[in-house]
Amino acid sequence: MPIAIVDSPLSAAEWIESWQDEHSGGIIASPPPTEWPFRYPLVPELPAGPVVVRADAFEEAFVNHQSGGTQLVTTQRAYLEAEWSAALAAHGEAWLLLVSTPAPLHMMNSGHLPRAFRVTDAAERLALCVQSLGAGRTPAALVATASVCMEVNDLEAAARDLEEAVGLAPRWAAAHYEHGKLWLRRDDMAQAAAAFQAAAGLLPGFGPAWSNLGATLGELDRPSEALAAFEQALALDPLSPPALNNVGVVRRELGRLPEAEAAFRQVIDLTPTLAFGHYNLGHTLFLQGRFQAALSAYAEGQARDPEKNPVQTSRLALCQVATGDAEGALRELRRATEGLPREYRQQLLADTSAILWALVTQQPGLTGWQPVHEWVTAELKG
Repeated sequence: MPIAIVDSPLSAAEWIESWQDEHSGGIIASPPPTEWPFRYPLVPELPAGPVVVRADAFEEAFVNHQSGGTQLVTTQRAYLEAEWSAALAAHGEAWLLLVSTPAPLHMMNSGHLPRAFRVTDAAERLALCVQSLGAGRTPAALVATASVCMEVNDLEAAARDLEEAVGLAPRWAAAHYEHGKLWLRRDDMAQAAAAFQAAAGLLPGFGPAWSNLGATLGELDRPSEALAAFEQALALDPLSPPALNNVGVVRRELGRLPEAEAAFRQVIDLTPTLAFGHYNLGHTLFLQGRFQAALSAYAEGQARDPEKNPVQTSRLALCQVATGDAEGALRELRRATEGLPREYRQQLLADTSAILWALVTQQPGLTGWQPVHEWVTAELKG
């Protein structure tokens, strides 16, 4: 990938000198990184032939003080790098040199939108975005304002701005991606999937577009398509635990248990302290009838889970039933269900009963399960 990162102006000078030893091109300055999230198109027209685009204080492009889990996509490093990579690849002889330097004060104070995402108060952020729209309803200003509208839960205003942005810039991945996020907030999975599909098609190097597409397709009960999307995300970041986990989950749903197991083992190798990596492996081993190994995986998950997830504790108990430890299973089930809200507790017990019956049906020689069944049945009736 023709993007280089150096940690100082001295390192940048050394990199440029080395590059110029091999190329006859020139060096140009990028637009100020503070403005990158609010530019469409992001990358300016580049001269023909070998060229280096130098960006000082590039970290300023990623500053975002939004709250409530809302983050404008164009302030995310993965998105901006994907945009630059696509433009550099299309050019064929361009490089981007990212230089880590302090941001000059004039960069920090430029423009309504860069300032908006540096303030901590959402109301002030929205006011600055509205001021920017007064200067021109550009696609970038509309998308930024829509993100802040979502931050303050004004979904109607966000919808109006995003529809206008998509109309003005139908080939801009960021506008479609933010539209997908809005459809998720509105619980419209079909529209969200269409928006994320558009974003992924326009910027295929942006992994989160594929991940969100996979998640929405999964919600729409389209597992084969979801797996294809998740595998695209994984191809972009082969060592990403979330991407591996997503691939593993859908492979398991499709009955591809050995492949799912391999994915979850990779998750555990990369993040051994993550409880759900062990839980997912345990569930996959249980479905394969490898109950002792499943029990070990669930136990590892419990040891790393500060919350001691009740559902996963009940699965551990079922592994104990399958391996002949009914007494231990009852102990874990009592612990898992103690103090839960009634509706949640009843649902958990009903799920446990259904899995227990399936286990007994598949393992007709299993013994010692009756006391567990009797206890669960009595609790459900009570």
